[in-house]
Amino acid sequence: MGSIMLKLIACNVFLREACWCIAQSSHVIDVEFTELGEHSRPEMLRQTIQSRIDATEASGKRYDAILLLFGLCGNSAVGVQARSTQLIIPRAHDCCTILLGSRQRFVEHFGAAPSTPFSSSGYLERGEYFLRTNEDGAATVSMGDGYKQLVEQYGEEDAKFIWDEMHPKHDQNLKAVFIDLPQTAHLNHAARFQEKVAEAGKEYVHLDGDIRLIRDLINGQWNDREYLIVPPGRTIEGVYDHDQVIRAK
Repeated sequence: MGSIMLKLIACNVFLREACWCIAQSSHVIDVEFTELGEHSRPEMLRQTIQSRIDATEASGKRYDAILLLFGLCGNSAVGVQARSTQLIIPRAHDCCTILLGSRQRFVEHFGAAPSTPFSSSGYLERGEYFLRTNEDGAATVSMGDGYKQLVEQYGEEDAKFIWDEMHPKHDQNLKAVFIDLPQTAHLNHAARFQEKVAEAGKEYVHLDGDIRLIRDLINGQWNDREYLIVPPGRTIEGVYDHDQVIRAK
């Protein structure tokens, strides 16, 4: 494939990794990032993604594809469409799969306990985030938005007590997983995360991440097994399995 024009709309939890891939790509890529905290408000994030797509198409600049570096993310991607440009999005439930590099590795490490909290360099850098979790199938941020609101309302000590009462410990949230990618390992965020995990009384688990899903998305290597290609005028629909995950409607 020769050089093509691409627009990337991505969550800033992937900012370092996406920029690393863009710098090495032969394609011409324009990029916009959304804020990490928007994941806790799926309806708002959906509106944000759609508005960025609409603005891209209204700009008059012609792109060969608009890339969405998101997963389903609490249904944030469901219903999103472009009018005249194909959309490309990874087949992933959330950023955990993207950071691990495949759905297979997600099932291997999280299949038995999909609500196990996890984190990455992006979570530690983008806002006051510690862990990302999917409790009861919802997209929420643990020790992030909700916890911060409790601190503002009740103070640190009472907020911690209330949070612990709201989130009783069980096998899958006793652990805290850090997904460490080689491209950002030099930042030493894993060590910082491990300290926070110890303070929270959780068991630290280290997993090696893989940038391949981000790299291949940006490099235009969109095999149907790992990416959904959404033709213009069609919308993204959730399938909610570990095979397709999403489809074009």
